[in-house]
Amino acid sequence: MIRRFLLALALMLAAAPAFAVNPDEVLADPALEARARALSAELRCMVCQNQSIDDSNADLAKDLRLLVRERITDGDSDEQVLNYIVSRYGEFVLLKPRFSMRTLLLWGAPVLLILAGGASLVVFARKRAGKPTGSKLTEEEQAKLAELLEK
Repeated sequence: MIRRFLLALALMLAAAPAFAVNPDEVLADPALEARARALSAELRCMVCQNQSIDDSNADLAKDLRLLVRERITDGDSDEQVLNYIVSRYGEFVLLKPRFSMRTLLLWGAPVLLILAGGASLVVFARKRAGKPTGSKLTEEEQAKLAELLEK
């Protein structure tokens, strides 16, 4: 009984993003609708911030989805639609930021962090290589060692 309930709950939650786009938003032309869905998947919901507007149920996401569809039906290209929305909401609205001088650090940070980590590991290993490990032998241990070596 519990397994069936959990399975039903999982299926309902898996379909939740499909309910984000309301039937009244869908364009009649399937090709234009496919473009709108693709563009909506690239834009961040400013309310949820970790979801695309295609997946979000927020009112602002709905407004942005309608704006995308309006721009597409007006004949804008995909790039023009994205540029229009970025001009009003800033680069943050893009889920995958564009590569530019302003985003250079964002794109380069992972490489810089890996290089810095590798360099620090090399420096740490070189410093540690010259240092002896363990402690000096006591006089008693030195005497035993000398006795064993003589045999």
